Amino acid sequence: MRYPLTLCLLLAATCAIGDTYRWTDSGGRTVVSDTPPSGKVKNFVKNGATAEPSDGLSFATKRAMESFPVTLYTSADCVAECKNARDLLTGRGTPFTEKMLQKPEDFEELKQLVGDIFIPSIKVGKQNFRGFEAGAYNNLLDLAGYPKSTAKTVSGESK
Repeated sequence: MRYPLTLCLLLAATCAIGDTYRWTDSGGRTVVSDTPPSGKVKNFVKNGATAEPSDGLSFATKRAMESFPVTLYTSADCVAECKNARDLLTGRGTPFTEKMLQKPEDFEELKQLVGDIFIPSIKVGKQNFRGFEAGAYNNLLDLAGYPKSTAKTVSGESK
């Protein structure tokens, strides 16, 4: 009878503990507190959860990725325009999936998407564009909320 009561008391005490936060500050020190951090921090964890690996992506980029994933359709014989498309996406720091068309199903998927087999083509969320035109690609990415350029960080602060 004594053990179940002790177990219940321990569980109640655990539930009574408030939220705790752990993070690494700009000086590299690990901080544990009952209040959330302000500003930019690394390895933020709440209530003993595991930290997400630092992928270097901004909040805006992560949010855009969830709502408007980017897929670039390419083929083996597309060289210059596909490279330009890749470079634009990489230069903006936009995470994307490259789908190289190889099988008949891949070609059919692109045909359904843009009305023809046109390489390169891009899909941002539900919007798409066939061919490569930097202005059109930038417009789609801007509308989806992707940052215009990658944020450089120095000592945990955005530059």
